[in-house]
Amino acid sequence: MSGAALAQDVTVGLITKTETNPFFVKMREGAEAKAKELGVKLIACAGKFDGDNDGQVACIENQISAGSKGFAIVPSDSKAIVPTIQKARDAGLKVIVLDTPLDPMDAADATFATDNRKAGMLIGQWAAGTLGDKAKDAVIVALDLATNQPTVDYLRDQGFMAGFGIDVKDPNKYGDEDDARICTHEISQGDQEKGRTAMENALQKCPNVNVVYTINEPAAAGAYEALKAVGKDDGSVLIVSVDGGCPGVANVKSGVIGATSQQYPLKMASMALDAIVSGTIPAIDPNMGFLDTGATLVTDKPVAGVESIDTTKGAELCWG
Repeated sequence: MSGAALAQDVTVGLITKTETNPFFVKMREGAEAKAKELGVKLIACAGKFDGDNDGQVACIENQISAGSKGFAIVPSDSKAIVPTIQKARDAGLKVIVLDTPLDPMDAADATFATDNRKAGMLIGQWAAGTLGDKAKDAVIVALDLATNQPTVDYLRDQGFMAGFGIDVKDPNKYGDEDDARICTHEISQGDQEKGRTAMENALQKCPNVNVVYTINEPAAAGAYEALKAVGKDDGSVLIVSVDGGCPGVANVKSGVIGATSQQYPLKMASMALDAIVSGTIPAIDPNMGFLDTGATLVTDKPVAGVESIDTTKGAELCWG
């Protein structure tokens, strides 16, 4: 048989947390384009909501039943999904994790991800540098992802805290810090409406907030809505985030978000499918344990010593 005919018999998969988040939409676009280029069949699947581990288990079972060569997955629960991933690997499937490392990370064949701790650290350094001497008296609200603290959640949060100059205690979980500048951690589920509710709750506890860290840009947009409703859209509160989607970059340009760390989901998915189909995983730095697909600070108000690009460049590279 020709190589093209053989390729048509190959099935690969992409499993994301949800189908609607622009980050995962762009990831799916990258996977679809790469599958078409390689001439393989792609089965895309997702949980019903962020945190839907059972939905992702069903997606993996489908990959096994379909005789897939392998799949890329963004896990909703970094620990709970591990036994099912092991089942897939035992069945001979290649598994590459995207964006959110497993716990333990080596439970997959490889991880292609943003350095989420670095992404958080960049926005933390930017916020501290922007405040200058006022950073020592900051009142910080963190809008995190989920109560089970998946890896992407604590990596971004603790990266931000460390970048801001806070002693994070255990760097692999949040909530144990004793720095008086941290007023509250609230759960947003990475959603705009839930981000607004989380910020409304935070304002009851932290009326003098002047720094808001958010897990992603939809949560940041929701936080801004809550702040605007109480007249705190006057520049007195810095909002920082992670993602680099086109709506988020536009919000940086308009001043809704002060700075965001941009990541590259299309690149992640494309590289993962290449590796699964070819059977060859690129060399990975053993010190990091994963292939870093990049994170870049986007802001129109640069801070000395913190490398960044402006929103014009960010818009060229954005997604969603």
